[in-house]
Amino acid sequence: MSDSTPKIQPALRVGWILAVVALTTMLAPLNSTMIGVALPLITADFAVDLAYSSWLVIGYLIVMASLQPVAGKIGDRLGHRRMILGGLVLFALASVGAALASTLWWLLGFRVLQAVAGAIALPNTTAIMRRIVPEEVRGRNFGLVGAGITLAAAAGPTLGGVLIEWAGWQAVFWVNLVLIVPTFVLGWCVLPVLDTQSSDHGFDWLGALVLLAVLAGGAGLATWKAGAGTALQAAGFAALALAAVLFVRREWRHPDPVFQPRFFRRRTFAAANAAIALSNLAMYTTFLVIPLFLADAPGWSSAEAGLILAVMWAPTVVCAPIGGQLSDRFGRRWPAFGGLAMFALGLWIVSGVGADISLPILLGGLGLSGVGLGLTGGIQVAAVEAVPGDQAGAAAGIYSTSRYIGSITGSSVLPLLYGVGSGSEGFDRVLVLVLVAAVLAVVVSLAIENRPSTD
Repeated sequence: MSDSTPKIQPALRVGWILAVVALTTMLAPLNSTMIGVALPLITADFAVDLAYSSWLVIGYLIVMASLQPVAGKIGDRLGHRRMILGGLVLFALASVGAALASTLWWLLGFRVLQAVAGAIALPNTTAIMRRIVPEEVRGRNFGLVGAGITLAAAAGPTLGGVLIEWAGWQAVFWVNLVLIVPTFVLGWCVLPVLDTQSSDHGFDWLGALVLLAVLAGGAGLATWKAGAGTALQAAGFAALALAAVLFVRREWRHPDPVFQPRFFRRRTFAAANAAIALSNLAMYTTFLVIPLFLADAPGWSSAEAGLILAVMWAPTVVCAPIGGQLSDRFGRRWPAFGGLAMFALGLWIVSGVGADISLPILLGGLGLSGVGLGLTGGIQVAAVEAVPGDQAGAAAGIYSTSRYIGSITGSSVLPLLYGVGSGSEGFDRVLVLVLVAAVLAVVVSLAIENRPSTD
């Protein structure tokens, strides 16, 4: 299939494509964290309980986790350019609808549509990078995009707070247009039309629907609040486990499945997905538990808690490109292993904070963890390099879902371990889970190949 983009110098063109990818991928984390500061005003404006308005966050995460493998597979079939541009248009329309919503239910519907749009675009940006960026600089470029994602997630609460003070909670949705419009125009000009995956078989729509049901059901049960029916929740998980086994069996036998279980026979792909799920569980849980811990301690404000968490965000942004360069030079395994080991060591230091809160220990541990996270960009590169280029969209979707599964698991287990008003004891219990997950991520990263092969 021919390339319809303007004929410009390859290096410059890759740079512009990288800009489109970075701006597109920043939409999802920005809207994931920016909504948090708007929830109190939305709850008051629509006169609803926080339990209902919190689904603006939960629903977004569930849809993002569930839809990406399907969207990546469709991108392999229809073309990644179409999916990225279509996702941007849909995100813009959903943002306008959310800003104009007159009830919470309309707002929730458009919020879910935002997540659908993000899930359509994200795995296809990863896939297009996998195919157009040369292997020798792939890690560096993935690291730059990773830095942008981290920066967007970190800036979300601050930007959201400023916008709300200026123009109300609707501004956190209107601001998306400022990012989307120039990104779409630039993407239309520079994104290439690449060869698509050919198949003699129709698209696996039944597999796609079952995959969505299993992932959405699992994420929904994981976010089910304690006391909502433990026995029913356990029965739900058992039913989903059986459905998952039957689904994998079906996909294994399908000639062109929407979810390719054979990817996990590739050691690097399986290890990369396990490592990102475990490390994201540890990272996300840490981000949630630190403010809770400080809120239970006298003399700490929410603003101070946010500044302390910035000690972890900032090194991650700075070190992400460095981690990518190291993975280009030394291979994917050892920078990932070293970064995860540093991440785990930093969390171990944080676990020694104590009831009196030693600020140097807390800042030092979080800072070291942030540096370690920044050096792990080779994990994502290894995952998409472990499969053929024409299946990169499906692989990127599965990898991104693994990341979200870690976040959802951490956020749903946190209330059970921390408890209400349990202070340092609850913090210690949560840190045990965090450390176990971080150490397991270090161990499984050893299975990542330095130079993944698609054979």
